[in-house]
Amino acid sequence: MKYKQIKWLILFIPTITIAVWEYIRHEFLLSYISMEVGNFLSPILVFIVTLVFLRHLFSILERIQEELRRSKARKAALIEREKLARELHDGIAQSLFLLSVKMNKFGRKNHLEHDPDFEKIKQTLQHVHEDTRQAITNLKYLPNEDTFSWTETIFQYVTELKNHHFMDVQLEWAIQENTLSSKEKVELFACIKEAVMNVIKHAKTNTVWIFSEQIDNGWICQVKDQGIGITNEAIESGKGYGLQIIKDRASDMGWEFSMKHTANETIMELKKEGK
Repeated sequence: MKYKQIKWLILFIPTITIAVWEYIRHEFLLSYISMEVGNFLSPILVFIVTLVFLRHLFSILERIQEELRRSKARKAALIEREKLARELHDGIAQSLFLLSVKMNKFGRKNHLEHDPDFEKIKQTLQHVHEDTRQAITNLKYLPNEDTFSWTETIFQYVTELKNHHFMDVQLEWAIQENTLSSKEKVELFACIKEAVMNVIKHAKTNTVWIFSEQIDNGWICQVKDQGIGITNEAIESGKGYGLQIIKDRASDMGWEFSMKHTANETIMELKKEGK
């Protein structure tokens, strides 16, 4: 039913109700119902019709208005996201690309192609450039709010890893959505993504495990791989760019961060103690 039709029905139904009632009362009910009783029954009849019909129409009208409001909000958000993506592409992304080109020229000129520190700087710059490009891509698409849930983003992310990075991702997710605040959801998902990207870039494996469980009023989340691993010295030094990002996020949120490497696997763990 269209918006205009609903408005006209809301206007006409009470009028038609009174007209039909008065006609029936004067033509057929005068010998049974006095004028005083009929006048008393008129507003009651209108009220009943309002409850039965108009309340339903008002709910439809409110739903249409809410859908229009959401549609305008989504459109405004998409415009802002596209604007931000364009600014990132025209500004930061191009600057990073130019810096990468200059870095390669500088390395060839000074014969630094095999210098470990220079290669580490190049890798860090490449990672930042890739993350920026991924952020630009993500900004161009607005999630569907009708079916959106934070837990669903985890499963969608796993699907993307399987389709785009050809990763074999084993997911066991047990953290309930209502146990996390909005900020915790954002930070935890960012930590998971960063940990998985570290596996993709450094572990030289195509299999990763993402595991979570609730403990009392808290939770544990792990990202595990069986790749070449990271040395315990590197873990203790915390010099890795991605590793430091995760540690900083965990520290800001008051979570426990740990990372360990054994002969067979590397495990990154985040833990929130129950209160």
